[in-house]
Parts: sequence; structure tokens; C-alpha cells
Amino acid sequence: MTNEIASALSELGESQSLPLPTRIAFIGNYLPRQCGIATFTTDLCSAIAQEFGEERLFAIPVNDPGGDYQYPERVRLELEQEDVSSYERGADFLNFNSNDLVCLQHEYGIFGGPAGAHILTLLRKLRMPIVTTLHTVLREPNPDQMANLLEIARISDRIVVMSQRAVDLLEEIYDVPASKIDLIPHGVPDLPFNDPNYFKDRFNVEGQSVLLTFGLLSPNKGIENVLRALPAILRENADVVYIISGATHPHVRRSEGEAYRTELTELASSLGVSGHVIFDNRFVSNEELMEHVGAADIYITPYRQEAQVVSGTLAIAFGAGKAIISTPYWHAKELLADQRGIIVPFDDPASIAESVNVLLANDALRHQMRKRAYLHSRGTTWEMTAQAYMATFQRARSERMSRPRPAPRDAETIALDRLPFLNTSHLSAMTDDTGILQHAIYSLPNNAEGYTTDDNARALIVVNALNASPLSSSVEYETLSCRYMAFLWLAFRHDTGRFRNFLSYGRTWLEETGSEDSHGRALWAIGSVLGTSSHVGLRGAAGRMFQAAASSSLTFSSPRAWAFSVLGMQAYLDWFPGDRLIQSWRNVLANRLLSIFDQTRGNNWYWFEKHLSYSNARLPQALLLAGWKSENKRMVEAGTESLRWLLAQQHRESDSVFVPVGSMGFAAGSKKERFDQQPVEACATVSACITAHQISGEQSWLNEAGVAFRWFLGENDLQVPLYDAVTGGCRDGLHPDRVNENQGAESTLSFLMALLELRSLELSSETQQFSEMSASL
Repeated sequence: MTNEIASALSELGESQSLPLPTRIAFIGNYLPRQCGIATFTTDLCSAIAQEFGEERLFAIPVNDPGGDYQYPERVRLELEQEDVSSYERGADFLNFNSNDLVCLQHEYGIFGGPAGAHILTLLRKLRMPIVTTLHTVLREPNPDQMANLLEIARISDRIVVMSQRAVDLLEEIYDVPASKIDLIPHGVPDLPFNDPNYFKDRFNVEGQSVLLTFGLLSPNKGIENVLRALPAILRENADVVYIISGATHPHVRRSEGEAYRTELTELASSLGVSGHVIFDNRFVSNEELMEHVGAADIYITPYRQEAQVVSGTLAIAFGAGKAIISTPYWHAKELLADQRGIIVPFDDPASIAESVNVLLANDALRHQMRKRAYLHSRGTTWEMTAQAYMATFQRARSERMSRPRPAPRDAETIALDRLPFLNTSHLSAMTDDTGILQHAIYSLPNNAEGYTTDDNARALIVVNALNASPLSSSVEYETLSCRYMAFLWLAFRHDTGRFRNFLSYGRTWLEETGSEDSHGRALWAIGSVLGTSSHVGLRGAAGRMFQAAASSSLTFSSPRAWAFSVLGMQAYLDWFPGDRLIQSWRNVLANRLLSIFDQTRGNNWYWFEKHLSYSNARLPQALLLAGWKSENKRMVEAGTESLRWLLAQQHRESDSVFVPVGSMGFAAGSKKERFDQQPVEACATVSACITAHQISGEQSWLNEAGVAFRWFLGENDLQVPLYDAVTGGCRDGLHPDRVNENQGAESTLSFLMALLELRSLELSSETQQFSEMSASL
């Protein structure tokens, strides 16, 4: 075992009193993206998963512009290299996702901004310990590179490097204290000490002496110097073949194409050595790579620059016990010391040829060199590396607990004026220190009826919209948001992953598990917080609850529960668009809606079920939204078709007055129930029509939204307003002969939700459709 690994593992023993971190996020490139950082991050994650459990970690890669990768399940969220907002969202995601620690794989070129400065946006917002692995440490950084690394070192709890030279540079150039740095050598596969002849038949080079260079090709690799050495090598060893394995680096290929590879092939031809050179232009799997390395008699790294503190390809060849010839870049000088390899000058083909001929002529010398390298590498296998990293993670957490630092603070937002003509007095009156009460007697809260998760979820959506509106300035709304979120937290059962719904005024739950619909509404409310709220505490609680509650929706049979859950998941995805797991769950539920629609539609009945009941427009809205965001045209078509049909069912025959489906609903082929008409139906219709307008741009959808909203104001069957401008409440509905004067939570929240959505449209200048109507409020 190397001294560095042994030192790191000793730290693990010192911090055994602290439990192992249960949730670790690794930020860096990830396979199948083709780069050394991606390979390293993937190998490190796999090693830690093997040693400590798969459930303990997940990865967050960075996508380069135009990159579209089919990542494995371990990848949970993706960052977009040049989109700084994705780094902000990544920080939010990590902060609420119950992470114990973040491990950053840092290389200047993989992050956006000057010298990769975008990653600082993420790091500055994180609340958990940060361990950063530096894959590049420059001796002469430019100002941006210097500033960025200094800030990363300041923010990070521990810094990991892979060579002593990197340690020295951090101390000398960047003034990073030695106490903050851990030296953990690059991990290597735990391979047997094989005879190269075992693998040569796989490359049709049996009986030949194999030289190998592998890795992504770029001009600084110096491969031309090995080609220039081949004539002198072949004069003494006519059986030599040189394998150059690896695809051209993607960045080089984008800017220069295959010019470097073409130069190499033309050089080999001009030197008369083409018959002894094999170009394997592929980014090979780990299994294939081990075969390539295994077949080599001599591995050569002819890099042309000194300033490289780590080489993954060198480490792999070293760990496989290869005889190695290398130019004197920093990592090679360190790793190949004490006769564990041969160092040759930069750009010196003659020295390369001489060294190859010496090793091929002296089997004993070559095998002694191989054995020294192999034995030295035993302490750096991925198993040992995983244990060393866990030791560093433990140390970072221990130090953070003993020396806590101030939590990062988000930039304060300036509250603007409250929405004009908006009266939230009744909302406040219906809310006590537990949450919003379910029912009212006229405008007086009816304490005896207690509370529901349904209504507190609706209330959270409304006040979250108020908080997010530039027209709102009331601190009261933020207080109410916390009140309603606290109710949902109380309602949620972490042991079952389900919400309870009914709570008595005496704070006794009246059921063990609430309805599927109440769960879906709660998920929708939590998603809306994550989608728009800037309140740190709310987002943290919402994030934890969302992660714990979302999967339950996959077990539901209620189409409305599916729809509410889709709305919540999409609100979440509006802020975390790269969360592939939530994307997949949203799509599962939306596809269920699409499936039942396709199965049920026909005979002038274009709906999801054989009956209409309540919150009907939420079903097409969810399908429209999911189809729009996932670019599923069939979903959008089905959502549009079902919404148009529903609107036709909700129009008075003689004119365009909105007549929502009555609370008793109606089945296909039966008489349509006209009453009781509920505010929740008008609200859902407004929302669905706005969504349809956002997708299609058609003005007709806004007209329909206006028709539905005017129902609240008196353009209805009874020509009486349901909205009470004095109290700010909304009456509970229309009976055949009168208005229900009680101003309960569901009705009031439905009105406020619809009003806020229309105000948002007006404010965005998408339409002036509702200006006069809004002013009348």
C-alpha cells in the first residue's frame, strides 16, 4: 500500500464515530461522454458503490454544447456547460436532496464561464461539505484560472490531488494549507500480472513485440515522435508493431476534425513504417482497454509538455505492470522514479528508439521494471482508492461539524407592490396557526369542520404565486407559505410515503391515509414551491418531501391524482429540467392519461372516463403540459381534443356563458347535471385554457379562459357574482335557485388561483384581454 493511501485510510479510523455519509453527489463529466474526467468519475463512483453501496451516491455530469448523452441510472441531474442558471438549479437540487457531501471533479475546460467560473455559482450556494479533486494544477495560471482555483480551494472543505507535485504547487503557488490537501493517487484496475502474449491474438499480433499508446488523440500527445523513432527500432527489432488506440478528442475533432490523425498516418507512410502501425480509432470500453494494455510489451507516453500533474492512461498502464517509457512530465517523473520506468527527453525520437531497443533486448531488465511498477501500484487499486476517498469524506464532515461555517445566503429579492385590486383578507381570516380551515359559515371560519390537506395544498399554490409575483410585496404571504407547508409536512407520513387528508380542529387525524387525489394535490403544491419560490426554508422542506412523496403517485389508480401529480412534477421540472427520474415518472403518469383517453374516446365522447365529475379540466391540462414539455405531439393532440370537447359541454346552449359540470357529474349517454356548479371547475378551466394558449398561441383559448373567469363575476346561469369584493372570499357555488353564501377554502382559493394566472398573463404583455376586467376588481 502506498504511503498516501495508508495516510488517507488512517483518517477513516480517526472518524469512525461519525456515520458514513449516506448520500454523496459527484459532479464531473460521466461516461458515455468521451473524456478522461468522465472515465475517472465513472470509475470512482463504481468503486465507491462496490465498496459502500450503490444507494449511497449519484452523479451530476456537465453536458458540453450540443452534447446529448444516454447516461446510466446513476446520473440524476445534468448541468448545461454554458447555462449558468443550470448551476444555480443544481445547487438548489443538492441542498434539498438530503445530501451529506458533494465531490467535485474539477478541470477548467469542462465548466462554463471564464476558466470554468460557472461552477462557482453552484459551489457558493451549497450547504454541505465539499471535497474537490483537482485534475489540473497549473504552475503559471492566467488571472481567471488563478482566481477560480483560489475560490474553489476556499469553498472546499478538502482538496484531493493525485501527485506530490500537485501538492507542492497548491502550497507554493496558491497558498493552500497542507492540512487541507489529501494526496490520493489515481485509481487503477486490480489486474493480474499477465504475460502480454496472452492478449496478442485478439489484435492479430501474435509473435510480435507490441508498443502501445492509448487515450484521446490531440497534438500535444507527441505520438509523431514515436513514429519517427520506429525506423531505428525496426532496424534492430523487425517484429515490432505500434498500436495507437483511441478516438480523437471531441474538442479537437470539433475544431480541427481529424487533421492530427491524418498527419500521423501520412508521417507513418513517408517513413515507410505504415505496415508496423495500427490505428484503432475508437473510444473503447474498460474491458477492451484492459485487453489493449494487456497486449503491450512496452507502453509509451510521449507527451510534449511538462505541466501535467496526472495522467490516467499512465496510471492504468502502471497498474497493469507494463514496462513504460515516458517523457518527463510531472506525473511521469514521480510515478516512474526508482527504476519503475524510463524517462526520455521531450521531442527526442532517438532517445525513444534507444530505450525501446534496450528493453526489447533485455528481457530481465524489462520484467524487473514491470514487477516494480506492479507492486508499487497495489496500494492504488480502485478498491483502495474508494476507501481513501471515503476517509477524506469522513474527515471533511468531521471538520465541518467541529468548525461550522455560516450557511450561504441567497441574494435578497426586493419585494414589489402587492397585486392591485386583490383582496386576500378572507384567505387570512380562514387561516389559523395550524393551516387553512376547510369550511366557512358565510364568511366566518367553521372551526368544527377542521382542515384538509387538499385545501392547504391549494393555499400553498396560491400564496406561492403571490410571493412570486412582482406585484406582491406582503411579508404575510411568505408567512402563510410556511404555515401551509408546515401543514403538509405534518400530514405526510414518512413511513408510508402518503399524506393524510382530514385533520380535526383538535389536531387529531381522522384517517391513516388520505385519498389519492389529496396526495396528488399536495405533490402539485410542493412542486410549485420548487418551481418558483425563493424561500430557502420552504424549498428545503419541499425538496425533501417531494423526493419522499413523488414515487407513491405511480401506484395510484385515480386519473385526477395522476393529473395533479403531473402538474406537480412539471412545476418541479421547470426548475430542475434535467432530473431524468422525475421526467420518467411524469411521462409514466401522462401516458396513463393518454392510454385511458384512447381507450374511452368515441361515439361523440372524447374523454378519459365514461363520466365527468370534478376538476375535469385538470386532466387535459396535465396531458397538454406533459406533451408540450416532452415534445410528445400525440399527448398535445389528445389534450387539445379532450379540452375542446369539455368546453363544448360547459357552454350554455344559447350563448357563450360558462356552465361547469355540476357536482354530481354525468355519465356518457345520461343527462348532464347542471348543478351544483363549483368554483373549482371554473378555476381548472381557466388554467387549462391558458396552458393551451401557451402551447398553440391561439387567441381563442384566452377567450375561453375569459368566459370561465367571468362566471365568478356574475356571468353565469343565475347572473349573480360568486366573488365577494368586500371580504375577498368566494361563495361556494351555484344551486339551481340561489348562490351558496358560504365562503369556504376551496372556493376562495379557486378564485384567487384563476385571478393570479390571468394577472400573470397580463403582466407578461402576452395579452391585454383582461385589463378592464382586472381593473374592476
